[in-house]
Amino acid sequence: MKKNLILLISIFSLLLSCQKDDIHDSDKTDNDTEYKEEMRKFVIGISQYAKSINPAFNIIPQNGIELVSNNGDVSGSPHLAYLNAIDANGQEDLFFGYDQDNVATGNKDNTYLRELLNISKKAGNVILVTDYCSDPSKMESSYLQNRNAGYVSFAANERELNNIPAFPNPIYQENSNAVTEISQAKNFLYLINPSKFNSKSEFINAVTSTNYDLLIMDLFFTNGTSFSKTEINQLKNKANGGKRLVISYMSIGEAENYRYYWKDSWSSSRPEWLDAENPDWAGNFKVKYWNADWQKIIYGDENSYLKKIIDANFDGVYLDIIDAFEYYEK
Repeated sequence: MKKNLILLISIFSLLLSCQKDDIHDSDKTDNDTEYKEEMRKFVIGISQYAKSINPAFNIIPQNGIELVSNNGDVSGSPHLAYLNAIDANGQEDLFFGYDQDNVATGNKDNTYLRELLNISKKAGNVILVTDYCSDPSKMESSYLQNRNAGYVSFAANERELNNIPAFPNPIYQENSNAVTEISQAKNFLYLINPSKFNSKSEFINAVTSTNYDLLIMDLFFTNGTSFSKTEINQLKNKANGGKRLVISYMSIGEAENYRYYWKDSWSSSRPEWLDAENPDWAGNFKVKYWNADWQKIIYGDENSYLKKIIDANFDGVYLDIIDAFEYYEK
């Protein structure tokens, strides 16, 4: 009798296990989620959706570089599905700014990041580095070190990414080429906070007066209005007659209460996927990014954030808070 009971319990446990494997991502508990792999799957889904509409659309995750390896470490083999889904990796603070702005990143952290970045680079992806430094000598050092490493870089003298630096002039590796593929870019401008510009036209005029090969900006201006297809096409013109790529920023690891999708009711009655507010960035909330309801906001249909970006004729998307898996792995 005892043997039969044990057998029945074993069969019941097996059935429960099989059912659990079939649970939709949105129903998973935190303990069921393999956080790095869920972020990889999220990015791959974004890529597949965008490239089904525009095969030339660029997918660029920022930070979270551990995802390029199967085990999240340099000792692991390349995660080919993820690497094939992206076109570049963005990385902040590689040579300056890791612990403090305008301070060189320590050798240990620099080496760790570069080893992982090079996994992506060897897979054919472009590496876009943003260093945070304001002294001209350090900005020059940043550009030189990144060039020697085979990376494309931007030395940001403001952490808020709200200005076009006056140094260097001319910009590093300035050229008049028509840049139509990300592999052709020799420099870029990271300008996602347009708060210093009084109007969209002022912003457009400032950018089109430069010769950067690639621009990373926000879909929305400070008043919440989105840039139109016509305006984005204007921004693709360099001052010297060349062409540039224009990439839209989009956070996928946090929800932002100043975005069009935010509902006032969430402040008192949060959806299941909405998590704690980021103590360092007011109005930014952690999300259970594997949840289907959150992912639907980001991509998948005509009303999604990504579709708005594609419809505005951006050349790609710059995905932020990719490293959200670190919050849930604690």
